[in-house]
Amino acid sequence: MEQTLILIHCTDSVGLVSSIAHVLAAHQLNIITMREYVDEATKRFFARIICTGKSILPDEVRTELEGVLPKGAQVTVNPKEQKKLAILVTKEPHCLGDTLVRFFFHTLGAEVCCVIGNYDNLREFTERFNVPFHYISHEGKTKDDFEKELHRTVYHYHPDYVVLAKFMRILSPTFVAHYRGRIINIHHSFLPAFIGANPYQQAYTRGVKLIGATAHFVTDDLDEGPIIAQDIKPVNHTYTAEDMRKAGKEIEKAVLSKALALVIEDRVFVTGNKTVVFD
Repeated sequence: MEQTLILIHCTDSVGLVSSIAHVLAAHQLNIITMREYVDEATKRFFARIICTGKSILPDEVRTELEGVLPKGAQVTVNPKEQKKLAILVTKEPHCLGDTLVRFFFHTLGAEVCCVIGNYDNLREFTERFNVPFHYISHEGKTKDDFEKELHRTVYHYHPDYVVLAKFMRILSPTFVAHYRGRIINIHHSFLPAFIGANPYQQAYTRGVKLIGATAHFVTDDLDEGPIIAQDIKPVNHTYTAEDMRKAGKEIEKAVLSKALALVIEDRVFVTGNKTVVFD
């Protein structure tokens, strides 16, 4: 029996689940799991459905579902399984290393198609995994020229997502627009606290008792895009800023890994500046 994955995002109305079930039954599809959520504030309905049954024509099922759902419904049937990731880095290796190891041992669930760095530091490490590395320096260039070269290189690989694995450059709205809703950043803080640079120094100065990390989609507003995953770690007065930074790296790896898994498995819906996550 084949599995079918269906993703639905539409305006909420009475009888949606019944209408969806009727269409799927007509195609001899048996619902194995159905995760659903209604955002009461915006009256939006979200569903992630896994079915088993005979081979289907995805476009036919999608068209029939759109026919019984409210106008403008977003329906995806069997989204692309093997997604491609382009990873952007600067100098820090921990998030890149964790992702490449998962890719090497086939536990990432996606292909790392390239790594692009604005410094050349991580080339040797990346190439040990037989992943192409591109060095695009930002030095001596305007921001516009740097991003044009960056975009040309990323576009060559046609990635499903662009991952900022400690890429310490602020991307312009022009660049973000090329990959709207497809850029994932790991931020070294529990947002919305300590936005911007040196968050661990900010946390140390403030005397916090918890530090954390946040993975989010990138928008035009710095560090304010829809949040995918977060985690925290208790600290105390004995931690220096450097101790916090070291502990934070472990949280960053874990949070980015979780966020990538959720996105790769099509468990994340974006609604406004929030996400609905069926984990």
